[in-house]
Amino acid sequence: MTTHASDPYTALPARPVDPALFTEESTYAPTRRPVELASTLLPDAYTSPEFFALERERLFANSWVAVGITSDVAEPGACIVAEVAGRSVFVTRNSRGELRAFHNLCRHRATRLLDADARDVGKRGRIRCPYHSWTYDTDGTCLGTPLFEGSDVPAGQEPIFDTSVAKGFDRADYGLLEVAVDSWGLFLFVNLAKDPAPLATQLGDLPERFADHRLDEWVTQRAVTYDVAANYKLIGENFMEYYHLPWVHPELNQVSRFSDHYRWQGPGMYTGMCTTPVSRNGDAGGWDGLAPLSTLGPQDADSGRFVWLFPGTALVVLPNHAFVLFNRPVAPNRTVETAVLLAHPESLESPDAEDGVEQLAKFWDLVNRQDLEIVERVQEGLENPAYRGGRMCFRFEEPLHRYQNMVIDRMVGIDRVPGGDEDAMTRMFPDP
Repeated sequence: MTTHASDPYTALPARPVDPALFTEESTYAPTRRPVELASTLLPDAYTSPEFFALERERLFANSWVAVGITSDVAEPGACIVAEVAGRSVFVTRNSRGELRAFHNLCRHRATRLLDADARDVGKRGRIRCPYHSWTYDTDGTCLGTPLFEGSDVPAGQEPIFDTSVAKGFDRADYGLLEVAVDSWGLFLFVNLAKDPAPLATQLGDLPERFADHRLDEWVTQRAVTYDVAANYKLIGENFMEYYHLPWVHPELNQVSRFSDHYRWQGPGMYTGMCTTPVSRNGDAGGWDGLAPLSTLGPQDADSGRFVWLFPGTALVVLPNHAFVLFNRPVAPNRTVETAVLLAHPESLESPDAEDGVEQLAKFWDLVNRQDLEIVERVQEGLENPAYRGGRMCFRFEEPLHRYQNMVIDRMVGIDRVPGGDEDAMTRMFPDP
């Protein structure tokens, strides 16, 4: 094979990479270059079980991870169950309306407390272990290790279950194991780290950028789950670029023109893009269907915002609806994705709002299935040892470069928040 002195392929790591090198800065030198010279993240990052195990701990177990929608836990006792870095956790509200999150296990023998589809912990706000009936409240306090009301101790046998005489045991020491929890806009976040930095540090300027959208008021309209035979990062990287639109999304390409795309990102653990103006529906549908929020300023009222929240969540906000992709890594080559369509209550007041929601749901399902089909094909190619990495296309893939370097930072032990563009919006493509 003939090679050229300037051929970057010759500098890419051989495959497979020794897993001991996954935490070494030198492993990622081709991706650390400026985007116009950079190569993609090494293929092992999408295929290696060892990389996947490290990534779960260094990214997902040490970041604020979006796990649900705030409106789903609007009332005391409501809850959601989620998996983060292989751990089951649940988020609820206590009797004072405060968010609380805990590892989903009993302090007695580690029994899973709540099923994955649990939506509340009961009218009395009690979380009861199905094994030995240890019971907790929504502050995580251990209330009973039976003897306790509702624990189904047979009448007349209460003394047998009385633990008050146990030596060296105080149920106050056996509350649920807490997890850091916070919210922003429509999202619930948890962080498994013992002493995490504030959520605001990771979000950067996103709360300011979305201030006029009143995202905390938006509510779920549809939700669907997809089982994807691909690494979660491929889903994210596909979301971050419009290079593929003409060939993968002929319908979307009709309503999302190349010339209307901008980078839209400041400091924060995210990548951001904007389309403006918002195009009208094509023959196969589009982003119309509901009335826009009336309180938006002129720019927000005619713009679509596309944000990938590190490490694994997509957020699309248009003037009349929002679309979210929660991506849960299951294996190097498998992701469980939950897509959620949301709207502001004001946009649902029209008599034909239900038809609009249905049209939006069908259009997003079409677009999403097209994306998932192509990322599964990318995963198949990455499994081939002949592929060692590819060249970044700088004009289209700057957001990928930004994101991949966030991943590298965490893998090598660097904790930093990337800065943003000097301008609030930077045109991604030259004028036609």
